[in-house]
Amino acid sequence: MCGRYALYGPVSRLREQFDASVEELDFTPRYNAAPMQWLPVLRQRTGGERIFHLLRWGLVPSWAKDESIATKLINARGESLADKPSFRAAYRRRRCIVPANGFYEWKAVAGGKQPYYIHAANDALFGLAGLWERWTRPEDGELVDSFTVVTTDAAGRMRELHERMPVILAPGAYATWLDAATPPEALTPLVAACPDGMLAMYSVSKAVGNVRNDGEALIVPQPGG
Repeated sequence: MCGRYALYGPVSRLREQFDASVEELDFTPRYNAAPMQWLPVLRQRTGGERIFHLLRWGLVPSWAKDESIATKLINARGESLADKPSFRAAYRRRRCIVPANGFYEWKAVAGGKQPYYIHAANDALFGLAGLWERWTRPEDGELVDSFTVVTTDAAGRMRELHERMPVILAPGAYATWLDAATPPEALTPLVAACPDGMLAMYSVSKAVGNVRNDGEALIVPQPGG
């Protein structure tokens, strides 16, 4: 599962790593990005231009009667993307990338759960595989663009923390994932755990468990972590 992550930029790294326009992005650094928040997501236009927009975390399929389903669809299991009604249409045509400096996972320990911060060993931004949808609110016609993060079975050290992990795309796979013309069968190899050596992790403050907390202190390593 991926239920919290950090994205603090800077904006120049978003532009450079993802070869994308950030001109329309109202970017606010987040050290505790959580479901139902509006967060930067990378999409690709028909002509090939990549652009960041703010989308709400928690997918609302176009056929949903109301948006309460969003809290149940913050993650999408990679193994069932092509079959599950909530995701299959987006998997075919509406794929996106969710940028992150790192993400959090909790490990069961004596007396509770200890949060860990997982980031790239080379400190590059992660490009998390995502799907997006557009839903129309019946009462006022407002369009709501939302997203979900694709997950897969955890591998390597991540298995010490949780059985699932987000799908982290290699930069060379960005174009394939974003291109709406890529058939789903060509995406199967991408929906997998990243190499274990790509990740670094350490324990952080339990304050990250409260969505009201934010700030750089949340990613400071804990003693002995």
